[in-house]
Amino acid sequence: MFSRDQWQEIFETIRKNKLRTILSGFTVALGIFIFIILFGFGNGLKNSFEQFFLDDATNTLWLYPGVTSKAYQGFKDNRRIEFENSDLIDIKENFTFFLENITPRINRREVLSYKGQSNIYNMRAVAPDHQYVEKTIIMKGRFINQKDIDERTKNITIGRLVAQDIFKKEDPVGKYIEMGESAFKVVGIFQDKSGDREERLVYLPYTTRQLMEKNNDKIDQIIVSYKPELGYVGALAFEKQLGDFFKSKKVIDPTDKSGLYIRNTTERVRQNQRFASTLQIIVAFVGIGTLIAGIIGISNIMVFVVKERTKELGVRKALGATPISIVAMILNESILITTLSGIFGLLTGIFMLSRLDDQLEQYFILDPYVDSLTALIATFLLIFFGAIAGYIPAKRAASIKPIVALRDE
Repeated sequence: MFSRDQWQEIFETIRKNKLRTILSGFTVALGIFIFIILFGFGNGLKNSFEQFFLDDATNTLWLYPGVTSKAYQGFKDNRRIEFENSDLIDIKENFTFFLENITPRINRREVLSYKGQSNIYNMRAVAPDHQYVEKTIIMKGRFINQKDIDERTKNITIGRLVAQDIFKKEDPVGKYIEMGESAFKVVGIFQDKSGDREERLVYLPYTTRQLMEKNNDKIDQIIVSYKPELGYVGALAFEKQLGDFFKSKKVIDPTDKSGLYIRNTTERVRQNQRFASTLQIIVAFVGIGTLIAGIIGISNIMVFVVKERTKELGVRKALGATPISIVAMILNESILITTLSGIFGLLTGIFMLSRLDDQLEQYFILDPYVDSLTALIATFLLIFFGAIAGYIPAKRAASIKPIVALRDE
């Protein structure tokens, strides 16, 4: 039940013992502040980790042709393997169960020119599915589509930095840019979370590139993504079946490891995710340790506070105060101090994280933050244990006989 007199007494006690109150509150506020900062830094490291290592689709297989190291079925060693358009069709027809997206990639460098502005850029000749494999973000216009592939159009999608370099403040979409002796129409602008390097790329239809190169059907590499629900085991099965299929088709010795290369991102992603999770757990343990230190600190202070007030409590009992009222008074004081201090530490920590923003990016801490639920739970725990820290010595003091309390030195 609310007692106005009791709360007035609590505030009067706090006013008379400012140093003790400040030390108690500082311990709680510092504990929750450090927890918020550390946990936020942990999330920032995780964000940075995901940007660097998980920026592309994680359910992909990358196929690269190599050079055979063994003679096989009448073919000599040192034979260069080549991918062709028919390989794309074979993958679609034979691996429907596994397949989600597929795209070839042909890499070249070209000089692009517009109104006297020119520069050399990396060109990627791809299919529409490449947008999903690389998680390309379209800012304006569109990506290469199937009509571009079928009709071998001279359409390109350029990176954000390419648009800035060549077109300055002009809107590139719909304008034509020179590549060699041909003019290509810009149909879209994209950005990429991987940063500047990716945003200086130019995408065009792979069939158009093949037409430019004497109408061949050669491909540098093939990227396929599998259905995520297949999981880790399914990804390994897909990799093995795909490798066996191409070694058979290209007549490569099954034991030859250099004729065909397949890079499966699944294992790397699995290891990276484990590392990120371990990192988060370590940071969480440090944060929890900080909270525990805060709890121990407030406990020690409350023991001292109750010890200091032993004679006072003895007088109260001699005048008729009940053990419950004494416990309630000390407990309310403890909860008040820990609550106000905890909220102060919480808000200060969140404010500090918001001010840091991307200033720690050079230290691989990107957008540090703490979700509301974690922050509230941590604050509640500190307040809860702060209340227990006040209750235990108060309960012990309330059970002392008045005559014993009055004799306390």
